[in-house]
Amino acid sequence: MAKLMVDTNLCPQNHACPSVTICPMQALSQEGYQAPVVDAEKCIVCGLCAEKCGKKALKIVE
Repeated sequence: MAKLMVDTNLCPQNHACPSVTICPMQALSQEGYQAPVVDAEKCIVCGLCAEKCGKKALKIVE
């Protein structure tokens, strides 16, 4: 089963994550400028957030 993962090594954690606002299920949240957190129960693994992430820190994994 596929799921969304956040690679904190690739996430710069120095800005408001643009992927948080694009999620249609509001499955991503961010506190301050920390790496976003995925709510697996809300995430439908659509990939929109991964496409929006310029640093490729959001990844869909099997």
